[in-house]
Amino acid sequence: MPSPGRAVDAPVPTGDRLAAAYLLGIADDAMVYAQRLGEWLTNAPQIEEDMALANVSLDLLGQARGLYAHIGELDGTFRSEDDFAMLRDEREWRNVQLVEQERQDFGFEMARLLWFSAYQNLLYGLVAAGSSDETFRAVGEKAAKEVRYHLDHAHQWVNRLGDGTEESRHRMQEALERVSPYVDELFDDDPVSVAAADAGLGLRPSALREDVDRAVGRIVSEATLELPETPRWRSRGGRQGVHSAPMGYLLAEMQHVARSHPGATW
Repeated sequence: MPSPGRAVDAPVPTGDRLAAAYLLGIADDAMVYAQRLGEWLTNAPQIEEDMALANVSLDLLGQARGLYAHIGELDGTFRSEDDFAMLRDEREWRNVQLVEQERQDFGFEMARLLWFSAYQNLLYGLVAAGSSDETFRAVGEKAAKEVRYHLDHAHQWVNRLGDGTEESRHRMQEALERVSPYVDELFDDDPVSVAAADAGLGLRPSALREDVDRAVGRIVSEATLELPETPRWRSRGGRQGVHSAPMGYLLAEMQHVARSHPGATW
């Protein structure tokens, strides 16, 4: 019997089901991070930042919504976006563990947003130019414009904090260290992503690594900070449904109303 903490190997789907499995990871990343960023409303260091992070959250929510209904058609279940967001259990989610981590201090959020938006910026730009899936191309074209703003926003804050006071520089450097164990998972070549890349649908995550590292490294250097050394522990398994402890709490909060009042409309 497999350990509860490890993913169960499953055959890699083909055709439309392969597309559905691949796109689900992309959509789930956006949905879960939208939830986390929404938690900053009224908690950010200034009111303008409340609104800025809320807008980033809404952009990510729109990316997820643009994919979920399409995924339901591809996998033959015809589930709605609400079904995907509100009615799946933890092991059915395919997001990386980076986006599910609890909201911490502002420096942590800017470090997380820096890595994630740099990754999305490259991914969506390439998808918009060449994915074999028409819907994914359309979502990618719209999202590419949004995530350039997300990346610029993180860039400005990392630079401001890193090249600010002695305390802000120390805390921003420490935030980069705390985010570091969750970064590598963004670039793991899981079987579904590899098959999707071979089919012309998306890209191998590892193919994005060099350019994303370069973009983040340039921003970190500009902020008079340093990229952390390779962490002793790193996350893995999110694409196979293996998640960290915060994921269960996140879903409990996000899904509570929908599960408590099934079929309710508003």
